[in-house]
Parts: sequence; structure tokens; C-alpha cells
Amino acid sequence: MGGFDLTGLSVRPSQVWGGVRLVPLVRAEPIRTLRLHAEVYRSFGVVDVDHRTTYLSYIPHGFVATWTRDGTPAAAYGTEIAETPSSCMPLRFHRRMARRTDKNRLRFLPMHLAMEGYLALHFGGPRIVWEEWSQRAVRHGLSPRVEQAYTGAAVDGLADALRIFEIHPGQCGVLVYVADALAAAFVVPHPDDYRALHPTLIQDLYGELVYHYATFSSPVPQFRVQLDDTSITTLADLRAEATKQQLAWPDFHDSAMASGLLDATYDVRRVYRMGDYTLARFLPGFRLKQENHIGELITDRRGRTAYLKTFRLSENQIRRGHLLTQLAGHDWHLRDTAAALGVTEAQLGLRIESAGFGALLREDVLARYRASQRTPQSR
Repeated sequence: MGGFDLTGLSVRPSQVWGGVRLVPLVRAEPIRTLRLHAEVYRSFGVVDVDHRTTYLSYIPHGFVATWTRDGTPAAAYGTEIAETPSSCMPLRFHRRMARRTDKNRLRFLPMHLAMEGYLALHFGGPRIVWEEWSQRAVRHGLSPRVEQAYTGAAVDGLADALRIFEIHPGQCGVLVYVADALAAAFVVPHPDDYRALHPTLIQDLYGELVYHYATFSSPVPQFRVQLDDTSITTLADLRAEATKQQLAWPDFHDSAMASGLLDATYDVRRVYRMGDYTLARFLPGFRLKQENHIGELITDRRGRTAYLKTFRLSENQIRRGHLLTQLAGHDWHLRDTAAALGVTEAQLGLRIESAGFGALLREDVLARYRASQRTPQSR
């Protein structure tokens, strides 16, 4: 489904708190040869992506994946999510987004792995020195790239929803909706992993759209079961009608509520091979005025999802991704890109400026574009 094989996972009835809806994901059979636990940092992190690139963000925790190669169960080392008073924000340096720490252990920075992939989108800038691009664009590309996100603690109602609702037996994940817009998906291999990592959802990154939906939306409705009592005369009829309704909810959820995530196509890039499992991150097709998610996942040799974490992009982030993809697809040639988008070269130049990339264009070129778009005023 849209690049995600969610075989073995099924949804349970949603839990609603104000504008937040949580949809539990339950595994029929847990994955025992891969386990996850968290390393708590709660610090401002500096990650050396490569010898020329550094990623900076608040990084509350990292995930450690432990796996076995012989089919025997893997063990999680344990997780601690605790508040410790601090007079200042500590600084922690990390070597790479994903780093092997032992023979069968890999530490990676959840969500930051995906966000760094989005920030790195065509990061090098123009490959051909067209006359419209500035010297900064030619020498430094899009450096620095900056994007804004909010922690789950800032998303109104999320902390209460995560605290109040019970964790289902066998639950290995959750889909988080805000104002019935899919905000994030989170899947882990084992129910014990989910119980340990459930609190990390309040520390995760959420997009601008999600934050504003939570702030200004009204409570969402409960999806209550309506049984057709006209056809129920025996306990067997009641059981059959209840089973019918139980099966209808997953079909409705997957086709109506989660289709923006599940039915999309993604550019998936492998990050690390871990025995029978592969850690990867993915980017969407940057469809304008549609739902777009970035994220990371771990799959087995058959492509089935063992771990998944997603981040919903805002409209501005989608437009930036779409614009950069179009420019790169036309070798950063403004006239060709404008023709493909059905706009004038001046309109494209002003779009680049409004997207926050104006410094990539020469100032005299931008001035010419602005002048060409001014409407003459009558005297």
C-alpha cells in the first residue's frame, strides 16, 4: 500500500480526546527478532552528517535497534523517559544520523533521520552556472536550510490523549489524528517496545499544520457503532452484526482516513542494512494541495514494515519541496522550469523568493522580476 506493507497490523476502534483521535495498531504476531529501545538525551543536538554538513536540532532521544541473525528473540535493553531539572539546555554531539554501536545494535535519531533527508533535498543547488543564480547559490547551494517544527507537548490535547487512553493488548503502533487530519504514524516491532516508547510521542516533532489544527479546531466526533436491530432476533444474529461492524471500521479507516498516507508513492532511500532488516527514509511526491508525509521505516526481507515513523509536511513545506524538485528536474534552468509549471520566468523567480530561497538569485535579476510584475498605476 503506497510503499508500506503493513501485513500483520490491524486497526482498533479510535479513541477521541477533544480534537485528537488515536487509532491503535495491533499486531497479530509480534516481531521477536528485532527490538527497539530509547536512549534519552533531552538536549540540543549537533549531528555530523558528513565532513561538510552539520544538522542542528533539539533531539530528546535516540532509538537503538537490536536484532538477531539466527531467528532467536532479540531483547530490548530498556527505556527511561524521565524529567530531570536542568538550569540550561545541554549540548550533545552525535556522529551521523545512524551509527552502529555493536555487532547487532544500531543507534539512529528518530524523525531527525527523515527531516535531514527533507532538508538535504537538492541541497547542493544549481549544477550549471546559469547567469540568474547568485555566487552564494553556486558556492554554497541551499546552505543553511531551516525548517520549523513543534514538539508534541505544544500540540493541544495530545499529552492528555496519550496519558488517558489505555494501551491495547498486542498494540504495536498508533495513528495520531488532529482535527481528523493524519498527523503521524508510529509502528514498532513488539508490544513491549510500544509500551516503553509510547511516552516518546509527546517529545516527537509535529508540523506547523498539525499545531494550528490542534489550537483552533473543535472536538472531533466519536464513531459510534450502529447495529441494524431489525435483523437481529437471536444471539447468533447479534454476533454476526457485531462482526460486520468490526470489519467495517478498518475498511472505512484505510480508505477514507489514512488514504493520504497509504495510497501515496514515495522515494525510499536505504540508510543501513541490519541483518534481515533495512532502515530507510522516504520522501513524498510533493503533490500540491494534497497530504504529504516524510518519514523513516524498517522493513524485513519481504518488505513488511517492522518500524515506521512519519511527519506531515505543511503547505509551505510541500511547496518548497515541489519547487526544488521542479528546478532540479530541469537542471535549474529558470525558463525551462517556468514553462513546465505554466508560469512566466518572472513569476517563477518571485515564487523562489517567497519560498525563502531569494538569496539564491542575483539581486539585479530579482529586481527585474519584481519590476515586470508591477501593475502601472493610473495618474
